Amino acid sequence: MGSIVILTQEEFAWESKHPPPPYLCPQPKLFWSGVYSAWRKLKRMNGKDQLKNNHGVPKENAPVLPDLAWSEHGRAAGRPVAGYGMPSSSLMEHVLFEVKRLIVGQDHLLERLLVALLARGHVLLEGVPGLAKTLTVKSLAQVVGGTFGRVQFTPDLVPADLTGTRIYNGRTGEFNTEPGPIFVNLLLADEINRAPAKVQSALLEVMQERQVTIGKQTFPVPDPFLVLATQNPIESDGTYPLPEAQLDRFLFKVIVDYPSDADEVVVMERVTGPAIALKTLMTPEQLLAVQQIVDQVYVDPRVMSYAATLVTATRKPAKHGLEQHAEAIMFGGSPRASIGLIVGARALAFIRGRQYVLPHDVSDLLPDVLRHRLVLSYDGIANGITPDDIITAVLKRYPPMRMDLGDRNVI
Repeated sequence: MGSIVILTQEEFAWESKHPPPPYLCPQPKLFWSGVYSAWRKLKRMNGKDQLKNNHGVPKENAPVLPDLAWSEHGRAAGRPVAGYGMPSSSLMEHVLFEVKRLIVGQDHLLERLLVALLARGHVLLEGVPGLAKTLTVKSLAQVVGGTFGRVQFTPDLVPADLTGTRIYNGRTGEFNTEPGPIFVNLLLADEINRAPAKVQSALLEVMQERQVTIGKQTFPVPDPFLVLATQNPIESDGTYPLPEAQLDRFLFKVIVDYPSDADEVVVMERVTGPAIALKTLMTPEQLLAVQQIVDQVYVDPRVMSYAATLVTATRKPAKHGLEQHAEAIMFGGSPRASIGLIVGARALAFIRGRQYVLPHDVSDLLPDVLRHRLVLSYDGIANGITPDDIITAVLKRYPPMRMDLGDRNVI
């Protein structure tokens, strides 16, 4: 791809008269209006001086803004390219690189966390102790900015320890509401499976509706709001499995694996070496602006149909040529899985530099979206079948199709 150019306001006005092709954006007027509004908002928010810092290394204490970028080569060729007609993903790239200064060997985990951040989804991290799950979440919170809270789940925790409670004031004779640690932008629920179900269920309302009810009052949580929970899969003493209704609230369940030998050497060097201070590159307002831009990423009806087919195949496997797994599945993916595939694919396409979703974006996210939503039968568990085995069979039955973009390019 050619060099990247940054449009001035006059150039932007000219470009807005030449909308993107209809197969990428069926409503160009609405598309341009949303992009321009987000760009002007960022410009007013950060000032002209910070807008000059386009593609270089972030200035000290100056957040990097997503730029309105086009490829000169792509524009001359008259075909869609990464970044055409939308802010570039340079901001998220800087966030990813900043976190990678401390976290090594967890590229898949970091990408899924960024996708969830842009898609307004919650993430459940599962892995054995010592794989930097908690450190990764804390590092991301430090780089993204906003308020951060951590709750260590223990067996003696009660719901009021999360949401807050009403305290009687003897001086005034009234009850005052004391909000809990849940009122933050990023909440780390560490070892969530160590608390009983009544405490885990206290997160149901806030994860779905972004609000908390204490007594007769309802309080909204800060926006953006994201729950990142960790759990240990190898211990059973003193742990409580999450109920299915709670699991369904999570957009992703990411399995954290061991790093490679080479990555582990780098981990030891960084942990035993000088302390690494991470910089804050974003503000909550900037994150909200980027989320609004991600919402405008185009999803073709064929891609939506493909996502629905993948999820439906887990509900009625026999009708989709998956007879070998029909007895192993008790309940398939819910409609939240289909919605999660689309909103997650939009964010993933944006991170990958596109303003349109491809079937490969959907198939790449399917394991993380579905593995915690599949309820296996006793026969399936007895036969050693795992949710990942079923997801692999579904993807083999329905591989991502290739799409003709209408400009003699097939992706």
